Amino acid sequence: MHRLRCTRHRKGPIGSNLSPGSHPRVLLQDNPSIKAHRCRETAFIYAITSAAVTHAIARACSEGSIDTCNCETHYKGRPQVTRNAAVAGVRDFEWGGCSDNIGFGFAVSREFVDTGERGKTIREKINLHNNEAGRWHVQSQMRQECKCHGMSGSCTIKTCWMRLPPFRVIGDLLKDRFDGASHVAASNSGHHRNNAHRNRLPKNPKPNTISGNSIHSKRENRRKHKYGFQLNPFNPEHKPPGVKDLVYYEMSPGFCEKNTKLGIQGTHGRLCNDTSMGVDGCDIMCCGRGYRTQEVVDFERCNCTFHWCCEVKCDVCRTKKTIHTCV
Repeated sequence: MHRLRCTRHRKGPIGSNLSPGSHPRVLLQDNPSIKAHRCRETAFIYAITSAAVTHAIARACSEGSIDTCNCETHYKGRPQVTRNAAVAGVRDFEWGGCSDNIGFGFAVSREFVDTGERGKTIREKINLHNNEAGRWHVQSQMRQECKCHGMSGSCTIKTCWMRLPPFRVIGDLLKDRFDGASHVAASNSGHHRNNAHRNRLPKNPKPNTISGNSIHSKRENRRKHKYGFQLNPFNPEHKPPGVKDLVYYEMSPGFCEKNTKLGIQGTHGRLCNDTSMGVDGCDIMCCGRGYRTQEVVDFERCNCTFHWCCEVKCDVCRTKKTIHTCV
């Protein structure tokens, strides 16, 4: 995926608003190299778009940016957690604050991102599965945050709420899922699930896992997989993909060389890092063709100062940089 050159022209991060430009199908139109393929890259785009909508809506609710929703409130009705069940009235923390509204974000993402996907064809089933996988990755990362209250910095009372991490965390998890995506059969009929628990979280989670994993509430158990089908792996010896797995049924096209028919620009001329052993390194990015090194002059603003009132003035500095580009 690191060799795929995305060409989004719309401003703002994916999922930052519910504009038509944030829909996966629009993203695929902007990236024709993968539009016609149900490959790993397509799976990643659907999953991360769905996850971004879920994350953005859940966070916006708790920040008061959306009039039709507010903080997640069902925690406040839950019992207070105690340090020792045998000592009555000794509280470890109590629910308060403003939790991110993951339930509302989950529902809006389903309604918005899944529009037009009926689940009748293998393509639609795969799209729906990847959309759902993105949402479940967001929900599973809900974490407990707390604040202490008391005299002289003591923690006489601790108030806690549930909070989503920065979206970068979700993106990194989905990138790992991209690397281990499940290849499913192209003739997949998507058998209906006999056991709904395949896509539910455990009914009886361990009591000591509340701060290290998801919400762990009965409400989360009820948010099961909306679509009742199970995709079959391409290799019968492999286990079926789970609710968080990304799935695909076509192999990725080659992104190293230019292919005008598929809209692939290739990696010729791409910037690379000659000291990196990762995917941004010149050996991988340049597909073994080698790279050229050159020194360029760059102009950028520097020594900026504020002048009353109200103007910022900057100098223009000239710097020399060494860059590496694929041949």
